[in-house]
Amino acid sequence: MKHYSNEWVQEWCQENGWTDLFEERSNNYWAFPPGGVIPEPIPVQVLRAIKAKHGLTCEERFWSIFAVGATMTAALVAYVFRCPLPIVAAFAFNAVTVAQLEVEDAY
Repeated sequence: MKHYSNEWVQEWCQENGWTDLFEERSNNYWAFPPGGVIPEPIPVQVLRAIKAKHGLTCEERFWSIFAVGATMTAALVAYVFRCPLPIVAAFAFNAVTVAQLEVEDAY
């Protein structure tokens, strides 16, 4: 899941003089620091600050809303059919979704 928008990181790079931003792999950004000749990873503290400033990405919002909708649907189906299995399935889906929403520090 993408936790940072490329535009957010690009905006920070422009404000702080970093150039040639590229995403090595998902959520792992590298750029040339001011006066640098070798690209370096964008510091984790900076990525955390960007995340705190901007909040959830569109993908994170979508999955969060989908998880809430799936839970409400499962509760309704469980009530109508008097069966707890939809709630169990919704719990499993939500556990995976919440785990994916967790931001991991790559380095």
